[in-house]
Amino acid sequence: MSLTRRHLLRAAAATTAASVAPTLLAQTGASPSKPIRIVVPYPPGGSSDIIARSISTLLGDSLKQSVIVENKAGANGNLGTDFVAKSAADGHTFLLCDVGALAITPSVYSKLTFEPSKDLRGVTMLAYSPHLLVVHPSVPANNLQELIALSKTRDLNFAVTATGSAPHLAGVALQRAVNARWQYIPYKGGIQAIQDTVGGQTQVLMNGMLATLPHVQSGKLKLLGVSKRTRMPLIGSTPTIAEQGVKDFESGTWQGVLVPRATPDAVVQKLNAALITAIRSPEVRARLAGQGAEVVTMAPAEQDRFYEAERAKWAKVVAEAGIKVE
Repeated sequence: MSLTRRHLLRAAAATTAASVAPTLLAQTGASPSKPIRIVVPYPPGGSSDIIARSISTLLGDSLKQSVIVENKAGANGNLGTDFVAKSAADGHTFLLCDVGALAITPSVYSKLTFEPSKDLRGVTMLAYSPHLLVVHPSVPANNLQELIALSKTRDLNFAVTATGSAPHLAGVALQRAVNARWQYIPYKGGIQAIQDTVGGQTQVLMNGMLATLPHVQSGKLKLLGVSKRTRMPLIGSTPTIAEQGVKDFESGTWQGVLVPRATPDAVVQKLNAALITAIRSPEVRARLAGQGAEVVTMAPAEQDRFYEAERAKWAKVVAEAGIKVE
């Protein structure tokens, strides 16, 4: 064999080894060999984005690698989710999203380029924040019953983060339970829906407490109810929707982390431990609690079971309401 050919073969072998090294390192439980990407499939400023940026530094410290938060918004979270589902299963790229919203996706969209149950696996849940039912301050309603009565006498625009999103389905479930009337105005993310309700272009909104509470505290939105079975200490004077006549009503945003289905168990367990350490840190826990989010962690298998339960729960709402997106 010629010297030139031998060098070429050695170079090719070195290139191949370098390309698979990150996967091998991850599979053997070693520290990540390149930056970690947290993909948030929604625009900046929403609940998932807030949590991703809250834990990124501590997660990087734990994994001894830099962590990049990357917003890949589009198609109600489907664009970013598809990207992660098709990424290398080596633990360097993972999805941080509303797991409840992801569970709705298969029922709402007739065509998906991924199948959540087959293409993704859970790592851990991170936090839960209930939906807040809010209105523009000009709306003459101070509780749910007054809003229901008002909806039957005038047109009300109900802002939702997207058609088929968790806030949309929560609104539909509430509307059907109380026989209210309003029309849904879909947006491309929670921040846009909040901004238009603050501006008065829409009158009603249900959205995650983490992103919505600051606008209530500033007086830009009026709070009518919280979608949790028990009251939140941070807003203890605000009655739950269940207390206002809708028995057992509960909805909200469940932020969690998922990775490609083929990611090895050892990698998932390593990420699970690092993420739980970051989200349970006193500074992150206190920061989230001050904004209305509760830290909730799970084992990988437990999160997968949660996902399937949410999928069954919301599939019934979607079918009864006849919601479909091409």
